[in-house]
Amino acid sequence: MSDPRWQTEITIEVPFHDVDMMGIVWHGNYARYFEIARCALLDQIDYNYLQMKDSGYAWPVIDMQIRYARPLTFQQRVKVRAWIAEYENRLKIKFEIRDEATGERLSKGHTSQVAVSMPDGEMCFASPDILLQKLGVDR
Repeated sequence: MSDPRWQTEITIEVPFHDVDMMGIVWHGNYARYFEIARCALLDQIDYNYLQMKDSGYAWPVIDMQIRYARPLTFQQRVKVRAWIAEYENRLKIKFEIRDEATGERLSKGHTSQVAVSMPDGEMCFASPDILLQKLGVDR
């Protein structure tokens, strides 16, 4: 597990507009739930998308994987946990979705983001110092 400062957990109650005609969350909405947790995590380290832009870097998602173990359903309350798993050469954030009542793991996944220098559009092969500063680590 990563440093406790590099993890967060949010609670979501599945809204009606996220489910299909069977009352099951449409698979694409899992990415949105991950994004909500990712933004909460990035806020926690004071390096969310506006701070990234202000620092001169864009951080596009270059890879996302989701494992659907059990379906989420309308009005189900779930906990979405996000934590930083890697930061040296990319920002890899892992996710778990668990049922709030039972703790059962329903889904897991991760995203990978890389720093891109905004002035020249070049991808960085190592994470910039600003990310390390925000994480409180030395290079």
